[in-house]
Amino acid sequence: MIETPPLNNRVLDKLGVWVSAMCALHCIMLPILIPAIPLLASSFVAQGWFEGSILTISIIVGFAALLIGFKQYHRQIYPIYSLSLGALIYWNKDIFGEAYEPFTIAIGAGFIIAAHLINLKLCRQCKSC
Repeated sequence: MIETPPLNNRVLDKLGVWVSAMCALHCIMLPILIPAIPLLASSFVAQGWFEGSILTISIIVGFAALLIGFKQYHRQIYPIYSLSLGALIYWNKDIFGEAYEPFTIAIGAGFIIAAHLINLKLCRQCKSC
Protein backbone atom coordinates (compact mmCIF):
# COMPACT_ATOMS: atom_id res chain seq x y z
CA MET A 1 0.00 0.00 0.00
CA ILE A 2 1.38 3.41 -0.97
CA GLU A 3 1.24 5.99 1.78
CA THR A 4 0.48 9.59 0.97
CA PRO A 5 3.04 12.16 2.03
CA PRO A 6 2.33 14.09 5.21
CA LEU A 7 0.23 17.19 4.88
CA ASN A 8 3.14 19.64 5.25
CA ASN A 9 5.02 18.32 2.20
CA ARG A 10 1.91 18.14 0.02
CA VAL A 11 0.85 21.61 1.10
CA LEU A 12 4.29 23.06 0.32
CA ASP A 13 4.36 21.43 -3.12
CA LYS A 14 0.87 22.64 -3.95
CA LEU A 15 1.69 26.11 -2.65
CA GLY A 16 4.83 26.12 -4.78
CA VAL A 17 2.85 25.18 -7.88
CA TRP A 18 0.28 27.87 -7.12
CA VAL A 19 2.83 30.64 -6.48
CA SER A 20 4.83 29.75 -9.61
CA ALA A 21 1.69 29.65 -11.73
CA MET A 22 0.53 33.02 -10.37
CA CYS A 23 3.94 34.48 -11.15
CA ALA A 24 3.80 33.19 -14.72
CA LEU A 25 0.25 34.47 -15.12
CA HIS A 26 1.28 37.86 -13.72
CA CYS A 27 4.15 38.15 -16.18
CA ILE A 28 2.13 37.04 -19.18
CA MET A 29 -1.00 39.07 -18.44
CA LEU A 30 0.63 42.31 -17.28
CA PRO A 31 1.76 43.42 -20.77
CA ILE A 32 -1.75 42.72 -22.06
CA LEU A 33 -3.51 44.52 -19.23
CA ILE A 34 -1.30 47.61 -19.05
CA PRO A 35 -2.58 49.17 -22.29
CA ALA A 36 -6.17 48.22 -21.46
CA ILE A 37 -6.18 49.34 -17.86
CA PRO A 38 -3.80 52.29 -17.21
CA LEU A 39 -4.64 52.28 -13.53
CA LEU A 40 -3.23 48.76 -13.15
CA ALA A 41 0.11 49.87 -14.60
CA SER A 42 0.60 52.31 -11.77
CA SER A 43 -0.49 49.91 -9.05
CA PHE A 44 1.72 47.72 -6.89
CA VAL A 45 1.28 44.75 -9.29
CA ALA A 46 3.56 46.44 -11.84
CA GLN A 47 6.28 47.30 -9.33
CA GLY A 48 9.65 45.59 -9.35
CA TRP A 49 9.51 44.76 -5.64
CA PHE A 50 6.24 42.86 -6.14
CA GLU A 51 7.73 40.70 -8.87
CA GLY A 52 10.87 40.09 -6.83
CA SER A 53 8.77 39.10 -3.83
CA ILE A 54 6.76 36.59 -5.84
CA LEU A 55 9.92 35.10 -7.30
CA THR A 56 11.63 34.83 -3.93
CA ILE A 57 8.61 33.24 -2.22
CA SER A 58 8.23 30.77 -5.07
CA ILE A 59 11.85 29.67 -4.84
CA ILE A 60 11.93 29.44 -1.01
CA VAL A 61 8.72 27.40 -0.87
CA GLY A 62 10.01 25.22 -3.68
CA PHE A 63 13.29 24.37 -2.03
CA ALA A 64 11.57 23.67 1.30
CA ALA A 65 9.07 21.27 -0.29
CA LEU A 66 11.65 19.49 -2.42
CA LEU A 67 14.14 19.09 0.40
CA ILE A 68 11.46 17.54 2.62
CA GLY A 69 10.49 15.16 -0.17
CA PHE A 70 14.13 14.32 -0.84
CA LYS A 71 15.03 13.64 2.78
CA GLN A 72 11.88 11.83 3.89
CA TYR A 73 10.76 9.94 0.81
CA HIS A 74 12.44 9.47 -2.49
CA ARG A 75 16.12 10.53 -2.44
CA GLN A 76 15.81 11.71 -6.06
CA ILE A 77 17.76 14.89 -6.84
CA TYR A 78 16.36 15.73 -10.28
CA PRO A 79 13.33 17.70 -8.98
CA ILE A 80 15.83 19.99 -7.25
CA TYR A 81 17.69 20.40 -10.56
CA SER A 82 14.43 21.42 -12.25
CA LEU A 83 13.67 23.92 -9.50
CA SER A 84 17.20 25.32 -9.67
CA LEU A 85 16.97 25.73 -13.44
CA GLY A 86 13.62 27.49 -13.07
CA ALA A 87 15.07 29.81 -10.42
CA LEU A 88 18.08 30.58 -12.60
CA ILE A 89 15.79 31.45 -15.51
CA TYR A 90 13.65 33.61 -13.19
CA TRP A 91 16.55 35.71 -12.00
CA ASN A 92 18.00 36.09 -15.50
CA LYS A 93 14.63 36.83 -17.07
CA ASP A 94 15.86 39.76 -19.12
CA ILE A 95 18.64 37.82 -20.83
CA PHE A 96 16.80 37.87 -24.19
CA GLY A 97 15.56 41.43 -23.76
CA GLU A 98 12.54 43.05 -22.21
CA ALA A 99 10.19 41.98 -25.01
CA TYR A 100 10.75 38.28 -24.23
CA GLU A 101 10.77 38.65 -20.44
CA PRO A 102 7.20 37.34 -19.86
CA PHE A 103 7.92 34.23 -21.92
CA THR A 104 11.25 33.64 -20.21
CA ILE A 105 9.58 33.85 -16.80
CA ALA A 106 6.80 31.51 -17.94
CA ILE A 107 9.44 28.95 -18.93
CA GLY A 108 11.16 29.33 -15.55
CA ALA A 109 7.81 28.93 -13.79
CA GLY A 110 7.16 25.83 -15.88
CA PHE A 111 10.36 24.23 -14.60
CA ILE A 112 9.42 25.08 -11.01
CA ILE A 113 5.88 23.75 -11.41
CA ALA A 114 7.27 20.57 -13.00
CA ALA A 115 9.65 20.13 -10.05
CA HIS A 116 6.74 20.28 -7.60
CA LEU A 117 4.58 17.89 -9.61
CA ILE A 118 7.46 15.41 -9.94
CA ASN A 119 8.13 15.69 -6.20
CA LEU A 120 4.48 14.99 -5.40
CA LYS A 121 4.51 11.95 -7.69
CA LEU A 122 7.76 10.60 -6.22
CA CYS A 123 6.51 11.07 -2.65
CA ARG A 124 3.28 9.18 -3.45
CA GLN A 125 5.22 6.32 -5.08
CA CYS A 126 7.67 5.85 -2.22
CA LYS A 127 7.47 2.18 -1.22
CA SER A 128 10.07 2.25 1.54
CA CYS A 129 8.39 4.92 3.68
